[in-house]
Amino acid sequence: MKQSIHIISFLLMIVMSNHCVMSQNKITKKQLNDSIKSMPSFTVHKDIYFISGVPTNMPLGSKTADAKYQISFKQLISRNTQIWDTYLFLTYSQKAFWNIYEESSPFQEINFNPTLGLGKIIYNKKDELIGIASLAIEHESNGRDSIFSRSWNNIHATYNTKIGNKSRIGIKAWIPFLYQEGNPDLLEYIGLGELTYTHRFIDDKLELEIMARKGVKWDKKGALRTRLYYSPFKKKDQYLMLEWFNGYTESLINYTEYKSMIRVGFVIRTKEFSLLN
Repeated sequence: MKQSIHIISFLLMIVMSNHCVMSQNKITKKQLNDSIKSMPSFTVHKDIYFISGVPTNMPLGSKTADAKYQISFKQLISRNTQIWDTYLFLTYSQKAFWNIYEESSPFQEINFNPTLGLGKIIYNKKDELIGIASLAIEHESNGRDSIFSRSWNNIHATYNTKIGNKSRIGIKAWIPFLYQEGNPDLLEYIGLGELTYTHRFIDDKLELEIMARKGVKWDKKGALRTRLYYSPFKKKDQYLMLEWFNGYTESLINYTEYKSMIRVGFVIRTKEFSLLN
């Protein structure tokens, strides 16, 4: 979709022009190693949330409005560095789409998403933190069979870095495999990677996140997800979230269908990249 292409181009320009603009408060390698040893090994991986909303591209009704929730955890398997100074980790995420306003409140779709990977802290020549990278193998499926079965696997690399004092950008690129049976044209909709840009307007209070991806063909297929976080709570990881998803592959079962959904609800935010703040 055109919006995705424009956002991806914009974010790439930000990376190229602002990568060298980093915070003056650098975290050294020794400080970070000491911090990792004191961190809990079981943490939130992706945002944990419960949100509900309505479509903007079709009539409003009990069959089109829904709720969406996600749980996501990360287990650091070893605090000691592995090969190439990496850390071994395991994650599990589960995202559900719930037709809560229909009479029997059925679940439309549940997506299961485990990964196993290696994480690495990236330093400059002065042993100061500049980014967080990972290499992982990932599986995602909806746990169904027959014509309703959807699944895919990938090996992916990620890199997250700070740009300026208030912004962070994340890049994820994947090599897919074992996906053709249930969804042979998946790459036309999900592409080969995604970009995520995050900007903090007020620390621990107001934050904007934009995620963009583009299918492999030069057409309108892709996705643009915008999230606005606001915290009226005392706990720093609890927020209210307004989300607008516009595009394809929000869920696996209907990955070929265009969706435009606005939802709002409660979220427990991940602190996975707090070291870059």
